Amino acid sequence: MDEQNQQNNEQKETNVQERDEQVKPAKKYLSIKPFTFIMLMFLTILLTAGLTIFALTFGDEKVVEVSVPVEREEFSKLYDAYDELKEKYYVDIDDEKVVFGAINGMFEALDDPYSDFMNKEEADQFNADLSSSFQGIGAEIQERNGNIVVVSPIKNSPAEKAGLLPEDVILLVDGKSIQGMSASEAVLLIRGEKGTPVTLTIQRGDSDETMEIKIVRDEIPVETVYGEMGDDKIAHIQITSFSEKTYEDLEKLLVQYDQEGMKSVILDVRQNPGGFLTSAIDIANLFVGEGKPIVQVQSREGKPEVMVAEGGKKYNIPVVVLIDNGSASASEILAGALRESAGAKIVGLTSFGKGTVQTVSYLPDGSNLKFTTGKWLTPDGNWINEKGIKPDIEVKYPEYATLPFINPETELSKGTTSPAVNAAEQMLDALGYDVGKVDTEFDDSTVAAVKSFQADHNLEQTGSIAGETTYEIMDALREKIDKDDPQIKKATELLTKNADTEQEKKAE
Repeated sequence: MDEQNQQNNEQKETNVQERDEQVKPAKKYLSIKPFTFIMLMFLTILLTAGLTIFALTFGDEKVVEVSVPVEREEFSKLYDAYDELKEKYYVDIDDEKVVFGAINGMFEALDDPYSDFMNKEEADQFNADLSSSFQGIGAEIQERNGNIVVVSPIKNSPAEKAGLLPEDVILLVDGKSIQGMSASEAVLLIRGEKGTPVTLTIQRGDSDETMEIKIVRDEIPVETVYGEMGDDKIAHIQITSFSEKTYEDLEKLLVQYDQEGMKSVILDVRQNPGGFLTSAIDIANLFVGEGKPIVQVQSREGKPEVMVAEGGKKYNIPVVVLIDNGSASASEILAGALRESAGAKIVGLTSFGKGTVQTVSYLPDGSNLKFTTGKWLTPDGNWINEKGIKPDIEVKYPEYATLPFINPETELSKGTTSPAVNAAEQMLDALGYDVGKVDTEFDDSTVAAVKSFQADHNLEQTGSIAGETTYEIMDALREKIDKDDPQIKKATELLTKNADTEQEKKAE
């Protein structure tokens, strides 16, 4: 685009030069005819008048002001409204605030949760997301139908450890309602310095009850690639977002595993909210055969532009992609590309469903405009917006994986009756401790189960749940979820069967 603009400017300069050359007096005329003399006198008078106006306008003292209004009819109502407020409102208006409000109004009228105007402070926060780290709770959020909704928490972040889940609706931040706010405005309240607490009041699923989650902010490193490979030579690689370095970090890991005998890959993009489109395309290019489509991008004019796989290193090995309801945008681009152009299987839950592409325009004062410029389609031309990608094999999380957070500052002890007791009993039951009947009452069976858990984890055997015991229960449950992950087990099963089938074919 910059090259095109430069060429246009050069062409304009060329046109001006050619026009100037056409009006220059020809040097071959040595005499001046009467008619020509009169025309020259007329031209001289005009030039003199023009120079006088120029001097008066741009000299040290402006005696004459020449203004050439550039008006656009569609903004006449906006100008009229501003002038009325400026002149007649009962107090002086804040010009900048009013102008920012007008711009925000334009974006809100688009009814697009992914388009937003950000003032300088909000833009700085947005740009921090693209850096190597930032301070906050570590969760991707978006505005949806007037509510702030969690897309997904970042791996190992305070938000994840506190139990925040995809699709949780954040109602209050430190007791202040954020309904009706843009995502950028909500981020300013949720983020803060490392070590400071923030309390979120959330609503989960169809429940009418709300819960408070206290989270201590921390430094959130933007590490996006995690991996491990066992004796079965199946590499499990988790991509938590698509940043500028994600492709580079993934490529290094694949080279290492390839040297160690990698036979297949589980690409895990669960709870990955997306990121750079180019990063997803580059990663897909590692597994999609040359010349095959990766994604189609369609602007409001013209046919979709098809991005195809190009040269470079290719990993022609079986791949399974893991997705869930927190997989969005670039995650869905990668999953769609690998299924439709590389034959990969998808396991998990239906993805989030974000099928649009955004760009950011930076304004001189440090604010910016983020807006949708097109939509993307899978290689086969499917638009998954607000529908998501359905897995080939649906595997749900166990019920204990979505249990609500228990506030460590609230003590649960014998005689307590509350929904938090029910959540705690379900956790202990999932961890193998006998709590008797799972209900909302903290009875003798619950006390015995808690004491048994405390003994196994070298904690003071109080029989009540608070503080360190609460953290230990939730950490133990998180470890169990990771260890017994049914989606990874299904992916491993598929790849193992595939390897056995290939081995049988070779034997024949």
